[in-house]
Amino acid sequence: MGNRLSQIATRTGDNGTTGLGDNTRVSKNSLRVHAMGDVDELNSHIGLLLCEDMPGSVRTLLVEIQHQLFNLGGELSIPGYELLKPEAVLALDEALAEHNEHLPRLQEFILPAGTRGASQAHVCRTVARRAERAVVALEAQDTLKDTPRQYLNRLSDLMFVLARVLNRHRSDGAVGDDVYWKSAKLAQAQQE
Repeated sequence: MGNRLSQIATRTGDNGTTGLGDNTRVSKNSLRVHAMGDVDELNSHIGLLLCEDMPGSVRTLLVEIQHQLFNLGGELSIPGYELLKPEAVLALDEALAEHNEHLPRLQEFILPAGTRGASQAHVCRTVARRAERAVVALEAQDTLKDTPRQYLNRLSDLMFVLARVLNRHRSDGAVGDDVYWKSAKLAQAQQE
């Protein structure tokens, strides 16, 4: 791919449009550009999450996810093109099963809190949901493959599970836990 980005400031977007991968220009407010932007933001948040302490297997998984999100962004930027393969969704399914297997069953809702890494994973989860909504909105207007929507849906689920994993991962050897919502149901159960 050589020196594709030799000039960053092209000024071609000064009129409120941006170029897609097929050389067409669209409004920066188009549904396609919103979806691309949400996927890019998600990838950036995962990059920030990677600055945290975590098990090596989680780090390797997140780096692979970053590459797949780049594929997804490329697919969104070239209408009709496929870069994100169904195997990427299967890989998320496998990772979900693997990481969820070792977690205690939830009895109540948890807050998006805990360690800094877990909290950042929750941010990734919510941005993945927004990106998924943007892809669904784009699908209502344009034909897309199922894989982008499925990938973002599964990724959001995985980020929830990884937040729980990261709440339990402590470099000092202590055992962490989730931060539970103090609901009326939980308070009543604790009094009984």
